Amino acid sequence: MKRVIFYGLIGGVLLVLLKILEYQYVVRTYPGEIYGGLVAAIFAGLGIYFGRHWSRSREVTVVREVRVPEGEPFTLNAGKLKELGITPREHEILGLIAEGLSNREIGERLRVSENTVKTHSSHVFDKLGVNRRVQAVLKGRELGLIP
Repeated sequence: MKRVIFYGLIGGVLLVLLKILEYQYVVRTYPGEIYGGLVAAIFAGLGIYFGRHWSRSREVTVVREVRVPEGEPFTLNAGKLKELGITPREHEILGLIAEGLSNREIGERLRVSENTVKTHSSHVFDKLGVNRRVQAVLKGRELGLIP
């Protein structure tokens, strides 16, 4: 909104200047095309100048406080686990995802195929309402499902 007002004011000032110059020597001496080109060049220059200064992206830093339990042992939120319908195998896979293991590594550790791990992972993601592994781990920790 500020830009619109600013450009309006600049336009008004330029129109006043044009009216002043209209009665003077410049308008009578030079053809209208040159005069119009000059006005267009002024507006183009102003547009480029203000566009470069106002359109720079501003960096935003988000500070979020994260609670870290002080020395308290992890207690599983079994009620939330049951409420979400997460099976013991899905819970185990969520814990292994939190350890940073890949699907192949999880499959090797549990002695199941990689596709089985992917199926269990997608069920966990659906039940937690997330799309990615990192989101699943964060949500799992937030709900007290994994340490």
